[in-house]
Amino acid sequence: MNIATPLRELGPIDTTVLRETILAQDEIAWKEDKYRQEEFEVHHATESIVVLFVDLESWPNIVVTREPGWARIADVALPIMNEIIEKFYPPGGTVIRAMAAKLLSGSIINPHTDKHPSFHIGHRIHIPITTNPRVRFMIDGRPYQFKVGEAYEINNQMMHSVMNKGKEDRITFIFDYVPKEKVEALNTA
Repeated sequence: MNIATPLRELGPIDTTVLRETILAQDEIAWKEDKYRQEEFEVHHATESIVVLFVDLESWPNIVVTREPGWARIADVALPIMNEIIEKFYPPGGTVIRAMAAKLLSGSIINPHTDKHPSFHIGHRIHIPITTNPRVRFMIDGRPYQFKVGEAYEINNQMMHSVMNKGKEDRITFIFDYVPKEKVEALNTA
């Protein structure tokens, strides 16, 4: 969503249990769903544990499915997502995507804007799970370094990229929240 600024800092959030749960996942959990890597070229150097995902073929009808990650991490992710939504966004909307995303060490996500119409109406929230000093998130030509224990909303309509020059993978929990008025506008269109 175009939010009038490249990055909105949402502040501290206790991610301890979410972090422990994600880091405890078997390697196979990161490799079972390759949709993002195959559908979006910029994500070829990533791995994901997808919790919720919107059916892009059904758009503008919002059809959200529980993916394999639901059984693994939804019970610890939902309270954090709800806390952020209650604190910063109008109630009654819909989470259309939620996932743990890993950028492999030494890899990059090339500069891009998120193109599908669903990205234009959803708030894109990032919750760092792991990072290192050599990770840079660029938005609109400016570098940002996200911190574990904080939450952020990015403007995914501005050019953005991520590079991980560190020796450790970078893991972020990401979710997209579409406010109620945007959902209703789709339903009446």
